[in-house]
Amino acid sequence: MIDIYFKSLKGDKFEKISDFKAGSWINIYNTTMDDLNKIAEVANLDLDHILDTIDRYEIPRIEHVDSNVAIYCRHSSDNEEGLHTMTLSVIITKNHIITICPYKSHIIDNLINSKTNITTTQKSKLLLFLLLKITQDFTTKIKKVRNIVIEQEYKMKNVTNEAIVLLTNNEEILNQYLASLIPLRNLLEATTTGRYIALYDKDYDILQDLMIAIKQSEDICTLSIKSIRSLRDAYQILFTNSVNKTIKLLTAITIIFTIPTIISSIYGMNISLPLASNPHAFFIIMNITILISLICIYVFVRKKWL
Repeated sequence: MIDIYFKSLKGDKFEKISDFKAGSWINIYNTTMDDLNKIAEVANLDLDHILDTIDRYEIPRIEHVDSNVAIYCRHSSDNEEGLHTMTLSVIITKNHIITICPYKSHIIDNLINSKTNITTTQKSKLLLFLLLKITQDFTTKIKKVRNIVIEQEYKMKNVTNEAIVLLTNNEEILNQYLASLIPLRNLLEATTTGRYIALYDKDYDILQDLMIAIKQSEDICTLSIKSIRSLRDAYQILFTNSVNKTIKLLTAITIIFTIPTIISSIYGMNISLPLASNPHAFFIIMNITILISLICIYVFVRKKWL
């Protein structure tokens, strides 16, 4: 699907247009090969150079594509099970800025529907603003995961399989976020050199805010991952202690019930035994058995096995 937008300094929102006007923003989502062929023809691009824009696992980077610049980045998304980030590519040509996404991007939609003073002709500023929105979205999602982890810390005594699965899933989400943020920071550092995109004085202010935002997101993400690993280690210790207590309890119960079993087995033999002729033998043996069992129980309670 191809949508074309244009916004001038006088406008307060992005207007959808029908022609590929110079200075417009071309947004492609739910991308198909027909869409790529169409945009390659309109923007005079080599199709082979833009096939990476629909790669679900593309790593963020910036590179020259003929006389144009292609920026590959990722943002948070749950369109596919097990994949928590999605490719978003930006191609800056002489006449257009083009965004390509395999699916519909909520980042793009929010930007299109927002009121901003950025125009479609300010391609470098629009790019930086888009990257800033991506970073802010990462920060929001990371904080949500962080809050879930903190909530789990308060429930540490009630360790369940669901809690372990939840922590593992959240750790995977954060790892995918971090794997997108670090290359994105490297991409921005390459942008500051000016070799890829011409930046103006006001652009450097946005770029500086963007670098700070990415660093903060990285730090929060890294700390959250460490918290999850620490919490998982604590869960492992609790599980181990719980297993040890269970083994001690079962061992103590086995020993306590083994004593009457041994005595009854001995006196069940068809041979002469002590107290065999005593009329009170049963009560004597029972009392001895109970006494030995009580002593074992006392010892195990003192050792906190019971």
